[in-house]
Amino acid sequence: MSNNQKFERDLTIILNRLTYGVQPTVENKLNMLKDWLVKLQKENIVKINHSVMELVCAKYLIEKGYDIQIEYPLNELLTCDLYCIKGLGNLVVEIETGFIPPENALAPLTYTTARLASKIIRYSGFAGKFALGVPPHYTLPFPNTFAKPPRNRTKQEIEAIKTLCDVYYQKPPVTLESIHNARIQEIYIIDVDHSLVQEIDPETYLNRAIQKGVIYNYLTAQC
Repeated sequence: MSNNQKFERDLTIILNRLTYGVQPTVENKLNMLKDWLVKLQKENIVKINHSVMELVCAKYLIEKGYDIQIEYPLNELLTCDLYCIKGLGNLVVEIETGFIPPENALAPLTYTTARLASKIIRYSGFAGKFALGVPPHYTLPFPNTFAKPPRNRTKQEIEAIKTLCDVYYQKPPVTLESIHNARIQEIYIIDVDHSLVQEIDPETYLNRAIQKGVIYNYLTAQC
């Protein structure tokens, strides 16, 4: 069986789970998204672990009344995982699987914190609401600055985030103003095994993780 065939087979399996007992309109929308992902995989744009999370999250949001597009270009540089529209508002969702590139193997926490900070800064500017999707077995170590309203952020916090992001992302570099204004509103915990999504606010998510000792406030430790 080829990689293309395995990809389509796995999407068909997850789609069968997701569409059991749903309204025909929901099933039709999910089938269209699946067909789009199959097309992108043939172009070597998407991978299976990421795509199944997108479909599970898409079903959750479709049932909340959103129209969904997957792998949607926001501009000439950025493509978001899910672009969601309901009424006059929009929601952008980025899926995180926890992958660390080999070149960052010696500083995985630093790299991941910078990547998440950069995503929140860059993508939330295109969104009425911005969210990160994550599997249950992975904890997102994003800076807790972004869980606070912009008015409550300190100059020290903003400058520390810029310094961190500039190590990894300089094309283009993030600005102090964009860091000040960036915001994440939701975390979606995506359980592919059971085809479920749990929605949680970012501050609660981080507080629980820190209390359990799963992560710590990396940027506070550096300031």
